[in-house]
Amino acid sequence: MSEPVITEPAGWINLPDVSEKLGVSISKVHQMLKDGDLLAVRRDGVRLVPAELVVNATVLKHLPGVLNLLRDSGYNDEEALRWLYAPDPSIGGNAAIALGGDLAREVKRRAQALGF
Repeated sequence: MSEPVITEPAGWINLPDVSEKLGVSISKVHQMLKDGDLLAVRRDGVRLVPAELVVNATVLKHLPGVLNLLRDSGYNDEEALRWLYAPDPSIGGNAAIALGGDLAREVKRRAQALGF
């Protein structure tokens, strides 16, 4: 049995660019990361946010809730990233993509089920 293929985000945004895109201070971005409202991982020593998670000058609506559920289930940021981007055709590609559409509640339900 082979391991599932893990996909990565289509693009990355550094924290200063997230700050600019959201129209908030860099301190606010750091607070959002600390509070679990946003996800950032290190790539080549730089903290980056998946571009798909910050759209239209806002964080995806259900992202903070899903991240909190994943953290409650013991996931760190790297593991949460892998979960969000693991291929899943039943929800349109992966959980990160589904969070931006009609299947966001299904993603939330699946994240909640991880705790049991």
